[in-house]
Amino acid sequence: MANRAWGMSDQAIAIDRIRCDGYGSCAELLPEMIDLDDWGYPIMRPGAVPETLLPHARMAIDTCPVLALRFVDAPRATMPADPQRPPQPPEVAWAGRPARRRR
Repeated sequence: MANRAWGMSDQAIAIDRIRCDGYGSCAELLPEMIDLDDWGYPIMRPGAVPETLLPHARMAIDTCPVLALRFVDAPRATMPADPQRPPQPPEVAWAGRPARRRR
């Protein structure tokens, strides 16, 4: 929701590069967010889709002939809760054993 104050949506576009065949229709429908490389494959501008472009983004996603585009949650920058202590990796239990806490 924080992005909405700046006219940005909470959505970004992801490309399945293996599925994409380089038709280029996405770049024609959404040139503000998508460029094409020399072979016709899309290059996405990073970040969230502006709210004013959401209808165009939806059209680009829906008209992809090989369904290589989709909406995903836009990444957000985060800060650790305690700025004096760096963020810690999540604790994971492997092979059914409980994770040990580091001190």
